[in-house]
Amino acid sequence: MSLPGNLSQFTTLVDIIARLRAPDGCPWDRKQTHASLRKNLLQECYEVLEALDKGDSAKLCDELGDLLMQIVLHTQIATEVGEFELGEVLKSINTKLVHRHPHIFGSLKVKDAEEVAANWEALKQEERQTGASILASVPKPMPALSYSQEIQRRAAQVGFDWKDIHGVIDKLAEEVKEFEQATSQEKAREFGDLLFTLANIASRLGIDLEAALRQANQRFYQRFNYMEEVCRQRGLNFSQLSFDQQNALWEEAKKKVKE
Repeated sequence: MSLPGNLSQFTTLVDIIARLRAPDGCPWDRKQTHASLRKNLLQECYEVLEALDKGDSAKLCDELGDLLMQIVLHTQIATEVGEFELGEVLKSINTKLVHRHPHIFGSLKVKDAEEVAANWEALKQEERQTGASILASVPKPMPALSYSQEIQRRAAQVGFDWKDIHGVIDKLAEEVKEFEQATSQEKAREFGDLLFTLANIASRLGIDLEAALRQANQRFYQRFNYMEEVCRQRGLNFSQLSFDQQNALWEEAKKKVKE
């Protein structure tokens, strides 16, 4: 079997995947189904996000390739069982992009990005089935924080939201009070309400809640790792330190590890 051709061409990737899925192809690739690849697709998406968070363009380039491979693999599987073909995937997204950009491919005039976004949502509404909720197309398997922000954003587009951020802050204070007063059986529910309100605040401030929490997690990881390394260098057992001693190390780590 000859080696693939021009490795910078999209068609080469399509040919490689088809070859891997062929009767005499790779046993692992031939075994895969849409369902078995779910975790792989999700992992590749998270690796793309990690590259974006780090601002690492070389890693982003590599991870986008891995993600693209997942898309082509799913398409090849679908083609083999007669579900759809690559041309249909491309036609679907191309049609959608043309329809949602009438200011580029039509005669509509817009003044700024905000008006483009408003038109985009209006066109999406036209595409929904009659009677369908504006929340229905938000994928439920999304991470809960991202899902919360998205359904609140859509509700706000039709006016269901506080007039300004002060109302949301007041609501947050109310939720904190309810959490403090909740019984043990009610704690989880009230804590969920707290997170839901925080998601609204983040949206109003233009903060991606998932990205903000990922960054906070990474800061904690780096600072905690710094504390562990300091303890190794100083011959200390971290778990045997008092809380005050651990907290002093944490403050040191915050000064040393900024990101």
